[in-house]
Amino acid sequence: MSTKRNLAIGIILSTATAIAVLAAPTPPEPDSALQADDNAPASFTESADECAYVWAYKDAPELTAQFNTEVKNLNSKAEGSVQFFGEDCLRSDGSVTFGAMETDFYVRLPVDDISQTEEFGNFAAQVMEAVTQIPREAMEGPNYGFVEFMFEKNETERLVLRIPIQKYMDEARGKVGVELFNTFYSPP
Repeated sequence: MSTKRNLAIGIILSTATAIAVLAAPTPPEPDSALQADDNAPASFTESADECAYVWAYKDAPELTAQFNTEVKNLNSKAEGSVQFFGEDCLRSDGSVTFGAMETDFYVRLPVDDISQTEEFGNFAAQVMEAVTQIPREAMEGPNYGFVEFMFEKNETERLVLRIPIQKYMDEARGKVGVELFNTFYSPP
């Protein structure tokens, strides 16, 4: 009985959806003179009618290579990577344009003991100084992002420290060790 009822409801809902889709007005064809170049950076002046915005990340291979080298110079076990964070503009024709809002840095460091906050703070201070030396024009987006450190003993024992770059420059530059660590660490 319940199988027949579920089947009947499914058929009714499918039919109603099909009717709604067929009855919906077709959007007008976009004027080709107004279409943006897919390779051009996204402009945040495009109207809401032209784009559906979706949060997105984009790898930054050149900046990652540079940053990873800097991180490995500080600790050969560490790994660094960089991503641009922003929005994808999804157009009705299927094209996508990415617009960066900030540049985010990630550092992973295997450790033997996740309670070494003095050492973590000292390492973070060195990495933050390296990040602040990167020319601003090498970073995408109007905002500074963050540097996220993952100090990892194993898959279940890890500690994450996230430092917003602008806040570091404004309030914490020059801090080291446990003082820097405690300024930004938020226990889970």
